[in-house]
Amino acid sequence: MHIAPVVGPEIESGYIRIEGDRIVELGAGAAPGTSAGASAGASAGTVLIDGTGCLATPGLVNTHHHLYQWASQGLAQDATLFEWLVALYQVWAAMDAEVVHGAATAGLGWLALSGCTTSSDHHYVFPKGRGDLLAAEIEAAREVGIRFHPARGSMDRGESQGGLPPDVVVEELDDILAATAEAVDAYHDPSPSSMLRVAVAPCSPFSASADLMTESAALARDKGVRLHTHIAETLDEDEHCVAQFGLRPVDYMEKLGWLGPDVWFAHTVHLSDSDIGKLADTGTGSAHCPSSNGRLGAGIARVSEMLRRGANVGLGVDGSASSELTPLAGEMRQALLFQRARYGPGALTARQALELATLGGARNLGRAAELGSIEPGKLADLALWRVDGPFTAAVADPVCALVFGPPPPLARVLVGGRSVVEDGELRTVAQDAAGRAGVAARQRLLRLAEERGVSAAEEVHRSAGR
Repeated sequence: MHIAPVVGPEIESGYIRIEGDRIVELGAGAAPGTSAGASAGASAGTVLIDGTGCLATPGLVNTHHHLYQWASQGLAQDATLFEWLVALYQVWAAMDAEVVHGAATAGLGWLALSGCTTSSDHHYVFPKGRGDLLAAEIEAAREVGIRFHPARGSMDRGESQGGLPPDVVVEELDDILAATAEAVDAYHDPSPSSMLRVAVAPCSPFSASADLMTESAALARDKGVRLHTHIAETLDEDEHCVAQFGLRPVDYMEKLGWLGPDVWFAHTVHLSDSDIGKLADTGTGSAHCPSSNGRLGAGIARVSEMLRRGANVGLGVDGSASSELTPLAGEMRQALLFQRARYGPGALTARQALELATLGGARNLGRAAELGSIEPGKLADLALWRVDGPFTAAVADPVCALVFGPPPPLARVLVGGRSVVEDGELRTVAQDAAGRAGVAARQRLLRLAEERGVSAAEEVHRSAGR
């Protein structure tokens, strides 16, 4: 088994020993007390996983998603971000807890099948009277068995106040703050082995008021949790911020007190040199979502320059409706290719891309001491990729095979030492049932929208002509 720990030298043929939910040892050769690939000499109760022909990496960390959007994939296929949002806001307003649970089950199962062991989720649409949407996705994460960092999102700036979303999908400031505080108190677990942590996440400068942004930051810092929002995703957003606030997005965030080591932004595509310097100097992280940025024509983030300046960058798949069926493992390849397309073949290496997907993500979520690398004392969140297949084996460097090509099959995904995926199949929930839950969520969402007089096809057509 080739081990790519991200931190420290790679081990061409080695072992990883786990006790409880922690890595306790790794080294070259066969594990002490065993013969290579055999159970002879193993102590009672020891479980041996044969990693022959595999590449072991840290479990991947997804730092930006909108799981509910699994139920609205394939719509507004040729739209810009603002056109896409306008087309889908009214459809999303129909969602309920059943839709969210089904979409989250499918979305998190899909992530696990691409080597993901920890995922954040930015849920910011909370229609009144539709059930407990946050609890629905938290339950789905518990069932699938991956670590979950839901970010309680919010919007209070609708069309009537100069924002982009229709008023039907925004909330009142006091209601948002109360619900967010309640979510943190109910669910956030700060323990080192935590499976569930909550962040505070107003949606964006074009859907959240300055008061919501500043009050949310105060709330998060009082509770000791992290902050997340969208920023600098498109030129439209840049123009909106200048027109509405007289500042470009990063400068606006700085004015509101939203730069710091407890903050990570989604996208950060359109940054100036000064913006990159501010993110690096303040320890503010970024979630790079290359497939979504490409799908919406948003642009290519300056990831290589951000890394050179010392800014932290992780990866995200973004919502499934703007990044259909995107596996987190595939975002390593997309990130590498996008950077090389913009800056040349030396812009990003395979191992840097792997670090974005692991330790970079762990840093964004404030968990670099526990996740993101294979080291003694860290949580046993691991992915074992089969790189010995009849085609994959032609690539001599297994990390190159993982990043440059399509994701290899997964032999095992472990979360805290527990198997979530074995031989390419989910083991915590029935894989077919998880997929069907996503289909049912889509059908239910579109039906609920039609009952409100909203046709997805008509909304897409209307947004295209706005």
